[in-house]
Amino acid sequence: MPKITPFLWYETQAEEAANFYVSIFPNSKIIKVSHYSDAGPGRNETVMVVQFELDGKPFLALNGGPHYKFTEAVSFTIDCKNQQEVDHYWQKLTADGGQQSMCGWLKDKYGLSWQVTPTILGELISDPDKEKAKRAMEAMLKMKKIDIATIQRAKDGK
Repeated sequence: MPKITPFLWYETQAEEAANFYVSIFPNSKIIKVSHYSDAGPGRNETVMVVQFELDGKPFLALNGGPHYKFTEAVSFTIDCKNQQEVDHYWQKLTADGGQQSMCGWLKDKYGLSWQVTPTILGELISDPDKEKAKRAMEAMLKMKKIDIATIQRAKDGK
């Protein structure tokens, strides 16, 4: 099977962003940093591409200039096993200028979109009992950061 690697475009912060992400996720590391040469198009000796891993998965980050920006049309989902993980990733990724959105979505300080979602969320909002599922969904739609206990209580009618 082919290997698919996310390739992220930054204006000038590729190395900074890669180091930020590596500091947040376990089993993560910088693999290689490549620099522009005098052939261009970037300034000689500045960082061109950073090859890194997040939780063992490959990523590339490019300093490509101001031509393109991230949008919410692409995001990365973090599958969290419990509220502690949700809280951890939410706090780290919204730090220093990140922006909270709705229903577990956020943008980090570089503008990259993330979905911080507990594994149990799908089960809660798609309960076979349609009333329970509706209450859980309504509770989730009012949230920025997902609160598992609040959604569970809403689902249970409490």
